[in-house]
Amino acid sequence: MAFSHRQMGLRNNLLPGILRGFAVLLLVGLLGISVARAQSPVDNTASSNKPHPPLTKEQANELFRSVDEILNFVSSDTKLPIQHSVKRKLVTRDEVNKYLRDKFNEDEGAKRLARSEIVLKKFGLLDREFQLRPFMISLLTEQVAGFYDDKTKTVNLLDWIEPEDQKPVLAHELTHALQDQKVSLTKWSIVGPEDIARNVQQDNLHIQTDEAGTARGAVAEGQAMLVYLDYQLRPTGRTLEKSPEILSRLKDTISDTTNSPILARAPLLLQRSLLFPYSEGLAFEDAILLKGGKDAAFSSVLATPPSSTFEILHPNAYITHVPVPVLRLPDIHPLIDADYVPYDVGVMGEFDVRILAELFGGSQIADALTPEWRGGIYYAAQRKSAVTPEQKASTASLGLLYESQWLNEDSAWSFARVYEAELPRKYSGLTRREKDEADDTEQVYTTREGDVLLCVSGTNVFISEGFPLPLARKLRDGIVAAQGHGPLQIASGSDQRRDPAVDLAHAISSAGMMRAGLALWGR
Repeated sequence: MAFSHRQMGLRNNLLPGILRGFAVLLLVGLLGISVARAQSPVDNTASSNKPHPPLTKEQANELFRSVDEILNFVSSDTKLPIQHSVKRKLVTRDEVNKYLRDKFNEDEGAKRLARSEIVLKKFGLLDREFQLRPFMISLLTEQVAGFYDDKTKTVNLLDWIEPEDQKPVLAHELTHALQDQKVSLTKWSIVGPEDIARNVQQDNLHIQTDEAGTARGAVAEGQAMLVYLDYQLRPTGRTLEKSPEILSRLKDTISDTTNSPILARAPLLLQRSLLFPYSEGLAFEDAILLKGGKDAAFSSVLATPPSSTFEILHPNAYITHVPVPVLRLPDIHPLIDADYVPYDVGVMGEFDVRILAELFGGSQIADALTPEWRGGIYYAAQRKSAVTPEQKASTASLGLLYESQWLNEDSAWSFARVYEAELPRKYSGLTRREKDEADDTEQVYTTREGDVLLCVSGTNVFISEGFPLPLARKLRDGIVAAQGHGPLQIASGSDQRRDPAVDLAHAISSAGMMRAGLALWGR
């Protein structure tokens, strides 16, 4: 599911995947925290938030000259070679806003946002009334502070921000330029096919590679954040590699949204997802840097990137090559294809589960449950009877399956209770049908969007929403049985498919760094 940056598709990591593209713009900004602030409290007022006249010709020339100097710094800091100079362009605020809106409207990943939005609402991760598209456009136009476009190979400089405020952003964006020269970011970000899975082989291929795009986005942004912070540390003569304690002091400011009024109003899902590539990507890259040095943290990770959010959240699993097993989906198409069309399939990764548990039960429950998670997949199908645009845009048109595995029966039941407690908020008119429950492992409900079945079997939790109860039980039996048979399925970063979150993330990751980062670092 993960909302990632450089993807966003129908079978994405629902959380980091769908939004990663947008996160690229905003999160870098929010994570661009100043060393000064980490060491002592500072006034929250940032000069970059004030209206500024266009740069003078002398200021523009200074900014253009600084590109080569900062590119040399980035190459020295990352050990990524400069294969050629980077094109540069000065753009106005109106030009940037038009670019972002056009990018949002035209990019294939962004077009998938509407589909993914319905799945998020079906899960209860977004309120039914929330309008994701206008929110994201407002967020992007509020936050952009400079960007590297990996299609035109151009770093875009802003004519309304002081050169000194843009230089740290340049360090971040020029890191993307050298990554692009090293691996070709557009190609590197494409992890698989874009089409909807329509058979069991495609279903499991999507599941196997679902989080790869999200993980790669975290690598790209984490590396750029390392360089961004090292550039800000230059006057002190320190680096994150030589002074690892600095990052631990900065962690307290990572969730600060005061410099983004729009983000501060965002649902928890969007806040966490947008920050993921920057905060967790930075922590991942920092761990690799301290363990193996610059080559390991930059060139080696680009050559062999992680394939899951589990590896991003647990860098030692990546370092020691721990296989990341994923659940298997049996062939459910003979059961559903007569009345439904495939809509979305993917992984509910560890990061997704943390957000869901925090949203449904609070941070303490999320902290307790997340380490107990042992895998999860989801599948959504749309009723063929939904024919009008309004019907297709409604969560009532979807049937949703969610299978998760847990460390033990206690954690399975704990998660089931947290999920159950959220059902009344998701569905008005929710009614328990105890007489229809086969045994004490089942909970059956009636809603205005169809039947709901919640079932705990050992360490498995199966949830069906919208499918008729007899069909839901058949789907449950097949999915639960499939987990104990056949070869182990391992998460993969194979370039044979694309992580759905990748498209969207890619769309916005090219938009660059956010102004909130400048505000935090500039004080």
